Amino acid sequence: MQSTVSVMPLIVVLISALAAIPISMSGRYPNLREFWTLLAASAKFLLVASMVPWILAGNTYELTLFQVLPGLAIAFKVDAFGILFALVASSLWIVTSAYSIGYMRGLKEHAQTRYFCFFALSLSATLGVAFASNLLTLYIFYEFLSLSTYPLVTHHQDEEARSGGRKYLTFLLGTSIGFVLPAMLITYAMTGTLSFSGEGIFADKAAGFPLWILLLMFLFGFAKAGIMPFHSWLPAAMVAPTPVSALLHAVAVVKVGVFCIVRIITGVFGLDLLAAQNLNSIIVYIAGFTVIVASLIALSQDNLKRRLAFSTIGQLSYIVMAVGLTSGKGVIGGMVHIAMHAFGKITLFFCAGAIFVATGKKYVSEMVGIGKRMPITMLAFFFGSLSVIGLPPGGGLISKWYMVLGALEADKIPILVFYLISSLLNAAYFLPIAYKAFFCTPEESMFENKIDEAPLWCLVPLAVTALCSIVLFFYPQPFFNLAKLAVGI
Repeated sequence: MQSTVSVMPLIVVLISALAAIPISMSGRYPNLREFWTLLAASAKFLLVASMVPWILAGNTYELTLFQVLPGLAIAFKVDAFGILFALVASSLWIVTSAYSIGYMRGLKEHAQTRYFCFFALSLSATLGVAFASNLLTLYIFYEFLSLSTYPLVTHHQDEEARSGGRKYLTFLLGTSIGFVLPAMLITYAMTGTLSFSGEGIFADKAAGFPLWILLLMFLFGFAKAGIMPFHSWLPAAMVAPTPVSALLHAVAVVKVGVFCIVRIITGVFGLDLLAAQNLNSIIVYIAGFTVIVASLIALSQDNLKRRLAFSTIGQLSYIVMAVGLTSGKGVIGGMVHIAMHAFGKITLFFCAGAIFVATGKKYVSEMVGIGKRMPITMLAFFFGSLSVIGLPPGGGLISKWYMVLGALEADKIPILVFYLISSLLNAAYFLPIAYKAFFCTPEESMFENKIDEAPLWCLVPLAVTALCSIVLFFYPQPFFNLAKLAVGI
């Protein structure tokens, strides 16, 4: 294994932030503005992809910007788990940017330049978290992401948007400052470092402050993961435009939350310590409770975006629960599910937005027969649903299969019950939507047999992500190999 000092991580993080400058200066020229957006997104993805072969060979990239205190620096490190997350975020930024063009223009939204600027800043913050070498660097970019996505959540600038934005910031900043910050200080006082380590940093320093309290502070402090009871910011953020919801619930914000928790579990506490002290039970049962309750709430939602939001809450806790098992297969399943869920869920949000652009409908009860009018969109919705549920040919089956194997490996049979019940609930709140869209009597249908899809800028991205969800079922190796490398298997 070789570690190379390189400015590549810094370039990848900054490229989208720097792109915000020409984007903001091109407000009077929409085509030029969106050219800068797509150029930055493509460049970011290509640079991330160029680092993959080096990482797959078992190597890392590192860069220390400056020391803050002894054992504490602002630094980047690109490893297998970080590059896995970066690949997901950077690839989906391209399709989300393309989709945003069709959505924002289709609805003639105001302040589109501001929208694309903060979109770019959000991706810089996301990649900063992915490449953080230690808790301090991760925390800084975590907070930057909260602030840079706030203008996106409040984009409509009406009372509903301001209310949703206040809840968004209150929960995310309140929990991170109230829980994560003091937990970091305690960790540094106990260990003298905040750098992530494959064995954890508490190995021979576990005496003193009760580690279960510290674990709960980190678990609830990273509220972007949507673990109950600090989850209600997520449905409130649905006031944002649909591309923002896709960004929040598939690419950036929520995935940053679970990424941070996985980093804490694997790089701060360490899997062996959590298993030895039975702290992993705290993680899996809190996450299991969130999975079941969120799935039940999703079942009762008529607003499609809110149904998707509560589904996201449950799916995020799938990841936390799988990694909390501390078994090799469980951790692999959780890491791979970050990618599988991202492609499936972003497809569903894209479909929800396309339906709204084309028909103005946003409630499930209003979509009976819509498959006859928007067949491509609803077919994509069906395949995205299969992936999130964990049915073939959706890529989600691969990650959920490994989660189940991880539960068996950890000898935690009750967790299998959580997975079974929640998967049935997933099917119950997704499959009827697709079924009623295509299979209904002429009397039940609320739409004419006239095909009228959303604009191509909306339609093509959702078709691409739906296709990716299927491809990942047959070819999951890019993410699977990185996850195996991250776990050391």
